[in-house]
Amino acid sequence: MMTTMNGMKIQDTFYISHGSPTLSIDETMPARHFLQSFQQKVYPATAPRPSSILVISGHWETTYPTVNVVDGPSDTIYDFYGFPKKMYQLKYPAPGAPKLANRVKELLMSSGFKRVDQEKKRGLDHGAWVPLMLMYPEADIPVCQLSVQTNQDATYHYNMGKALAPLKDEGVLIVGSGATTHNLKMLRNTPTVQPWAHEFDMWLKEALIEGRYEDVNEYKEKAPHATVAHPWPDHFYPLHVAIGAGGADSKAELIHHSWGLSSLSYASYKFTSSV
Repeated sequence: MMTTMNGMKIQDTFYISHGSPTLSIDETMPARHFLQSFQQKVYPATAPRPSSILVISGHWETTYPTVNVVDGPSDTIYDFYGFPKKMYQLKYPAPGAPKLANRVKELLMSSGFKRVDQEKKRGLDHGAWVPLMLMYPEADIPVCQLSVQTNQDATYHYNMGKALAPLKDEGVLIVGSGATTHNLKMLRNTPTVQPWAHEFDMWLKEALIEGRYEDVNEYKEKAPHATVAHPWPDHFYPLHVAIGAGGADSKAELIHHSWGLSSLSYASYKFTSSV
C-alpha cells in the first residue's frame, strides 16, 4: 500500500470538463480562470496536499484498463491539430508516478478486472496536462494516467472508480477529465446555447446533486438527448470513474459552469465522501 507524505486522507474526487485545447492559452475563457483558482478556492492549500494525481482522460481509449508507468518527467503529448503554434510549445513535465501505476493495477485486478496493461512510453495527453498546468502549474506532483474503455458501459467505469476509492486514503487526488457535453459536429460560434445541450446539462446537474448516480450510469436510457450530447462516450466515462471513486454516499457539488461554442459545457463537479 502507498502511504501519504503527510498521513492525510483526501475526501474529494473531481470531474473536470476540459473542453477545447485552447483552454491552455485563451485568457477569455471562464473555465481557464476557474482552474487557475483551483488551489485557492476549490481544493485550497490548507487541504491535504496530494501525494500524487491520477487522471482518467477522455483522450486515452484502450481495450483494457491501461496505466502509464513513467520514470522521470512526463512527456507532453500534443494530441490536437490546427491550433496556434504556441500551444505546441507548452510543456508540463510533471514527474511520473510508477508506484501509483502499480497500485492502480493491483486495486483493479483485486476487484475483478482480469487484465490491466501498463504503457511505459506514454506521457500526458492534453486531457491531463491542459487542466493540470492550470490547477498545479508547478508541475511538481507525480501524475499517472488511466485509460477509458469505450467498448464498455458507464457502470463498468463506475465500478472502476469504486475499485480505486482506497487511493483517496493514500493521499491520491483522483480527477476525471472530459466534457459534460461533447459533440464536435454541433459546435457553433454563436452566443446562444443549443437547447439539446442545455437540457442534457441540466438533467445531469439535477441527477448528480440529488445523488441519483444509478440514473447517471444509465444515462443513455434516462437522459434527454444522450446520444447527441455524447455520440461517443470517451469524454463522459471519466465522470463515472470519479463518481465511483467518490463513493455511493458522496455528495456532488457543481464547482464551475460555463459554455463554449454554443454547445460545449464546461460543467465541473466535486464528489465529497462522508467518511
